[in-house]
Amino acid sequence: MAAQWPEVERAETEKRRELVLQGADERLRQCDGRLPAALFSLSLLNYLEVSGCSELRELPADLGRLQHLQSLILCRNKLQSLPRSLERLRGLRVLDVSGNELEELPAELCELPELCTLNVSWNRLRELPPGLERCPKLAALNLARNAVRSLPAGLLSPRLSLLAAISAADNHIQELGPDIRLLPALKSLDLSDNQLTEIPHELADCTKLKDINFKGNKLKDKRLEKMVNGCQTKSILEYLRAGGRGGGKGKSKPENAVKEEKKKKQRKPKRDSGGEEEDDEAEVEDVNKMMLRVLHISENPAALTVSVAASAKDVRPYIVCCVVRGMNLKPGNALKRFLTAQTKLHEDMCDKRTLATIATHDLQRVKGPLLYDARPPKEFTIIPLNRKEINAKELLRQLKFEAEEQRKQKKRQNVSGLHKYLHLLDGKENYPCLVDAENAVISFPPITNSDKTKIIKSTRDLLLEVTSSSSLQICKDVMDALVAKMAELNKFTLENKEEEVTSDSEAQTEEVTAMTTRRLRRARTRRAAAILCWSRCEWLMWTETSKFYTLQKPT
Repeated sequence: MAAQWPEVERAETEKRRELVLQGADERLRQCDGRLPAALFSLSLLNYLEVSGCSELRELPADLGRLQHLQSLILCRNKLQSLPRSLERLRGLRVLDVSGNELEELPAELCELPELCTLNVSWNRLRELPPGLERCPKLAALNLARNAVRSLPAGLLSPRLSLLAAISAADNHIQELGPDIRLLPALKSLDLSDNQLTEIPHELADCTKLKDINFKGNKLKDKRLEKMVNGCQTKSILEYLRAGGRGGGKGKSKPENAVKEEKKKKQRKPKRDSGGEEEDDEAEVEDVNKMMLRVLHISENPAALTVSVAASAKDVRPYIVCCVVRGMNLKPGNALKRFLTAQTKLHEDMCDKRTLATIATHDLQRVKGPLLYDARPPKEFTIIPLNRKEINAKELLRQLKFEAEEQRKQKKRQNVSGLHKYLHLLDGKENYPCLVDAENAVISFPPITNSDKTKIIKSTRDLLLEVTSSSSLQICKDVMDALVAKMAELNKFTLENKEEEVTSDSEAQTEEVTAMTTRRLRRARTRRAAAILCWSRCEWLMWTETSKFYTLQKPT
C-alpha cells in the first residue's frame, strides 16, 4: 500500500508557500526512504522543513526544482549527502542541515548568492568546501560538533562583510589565523573545546566583537586562559590589543604605558628566575578554585529519585534532572532574568526545543519519587502554566485552534508562544510526561510544565529537568549550560543589591519582553559562569545502570 502524504496534497491544493514534514519514518519506510515526487512540483514553496526522519538518507536532484525556496530546514534526519542541484536554489537564504550524518558538503553550496544562515552542526564533517566567500550575504555560520580541523581560508575574507556569528565549538581546530581581522561585522565567535594553543592578537581588530568563547582549549598563555575561563570578553580583547603579557607578539604599547612599566620596575625589587612560574601556578590555582568538582558518585539513589518507564524509550527516551538549592529570586528582576535565560537556551542551544526541552520546578511543591512515562493523551491531565486543568489531547486541540486564529489575525504563517512547538508531537501515539507520587503530571515535554510546581519569587530550591529525543549527551550539555547560567545570575543578584519583591505576580511564562533580554545582556558579569553561589547542587541522572550523581560545592 502506497504511503499517503496529505500535507503535500493540501499544500498543492491550497497553493501554500510553507510545508512542514516531521517524524514521517513510517511513510518513508513504505516509500524506500524517498520523499514523494509531488513534493518537488510545489514550485510556490518558499519554506520547506523535513526533520526528525531517521529513514531519510538522501535527497533527489529534483530538489533544485523548488527555485522559490528561501528557507530549507533538513535537521535531525540521517542524510549522508546533499544533491548538487542545490546550486539552483538561487534565492535560498537559510539552510539548516544540522543533526545528520554528512561527511562532506557539495562545492555547489558556495554558489548561493542570497545565503544568510548556514547551520551544518552535529554532523561528521572534516572540512568545509572552499569558496564560501562567494556567498557575500552570509551572516551566521554554525559548524559546531563536527571533526573540522581548520577553518577554510575563504571564510576569513573581506568579501564576507556581513558575517556576524561563527560557531565552531567541539571540533579539532588547531589554529585561528590572523585573517580573522578581515571580518568587520563579527559580533560572536565560539571556538570552545577545540585544540587551539594561541589566540591571534588580530582578533582585537574586530571592533564589533561582543561575545567570544575559547573555553576548553589548552592555551600556552595561562593568564589569557584564566580570562577565557572567566568569560571576560572585554578583558581578553584589551589583553590581545596590548600584545599579551609584556606586549611580546602583539601590537606595540603606547609610549606612556611603557614609561609607567619602567617606573613600576624601578619601585619593585627584582624577582628570581622562578617568579614568573610561581605566578602561573597561582593563576591556575585560582582558576581551579572556581571550577565545580565532582566530589562523590553514589551507587545509591539520592533522596529524590526519577524512575523511567519502558514506554518512554520509544517516545522521548532521554532525561537528566538536577536539584539546585539556595537560589534567590526575590530581588528586583531576578525571576525575569532567570526566565529569560531559560528562553534563550530554548531558542539557541536547544534549537527551538527540537533538540531538547527544559522544565523548571519549585522543589518544595514536588512530591517524589517521580516517574518519567509516556501515556496516551486521553489518559492524563495537566494544569498548564496559567491555564485550567485539561487532558493532553484537548490541550493540543485547543492550542492548535489558538495557533490557527493567531495566523488569521496576524496574516502570517509564523506563530509565537507554545503554539510554535506543537508540531514536535505530530505522529506520536503516546506523549511523554513526568509524574509525581500523587500521580499528578508536573511536566509535559516539549510543550509545558505544570502550574502546580511553577517557579515563583519565593522559590529557593529548584528541580531542573532536561529531556530530549536525540541523545543523553545533549541533555547533559544543556543542563551544564543552565546550571552555569544560574550561577552567573545568582552571583549578579548577590553583587547588585536590588530591593526584594515578595509578590508572586511574576509567574512563570514562556514569553518575556525584549526589554528584559536587553537588560540581561547588560547585566552579564565577567567571571560568574564558573562560580556557584549556593550551598550544593545535586544531580539526578537516569542511566541504564541507574546510577545517580551527587555534586557538591568544594569546601
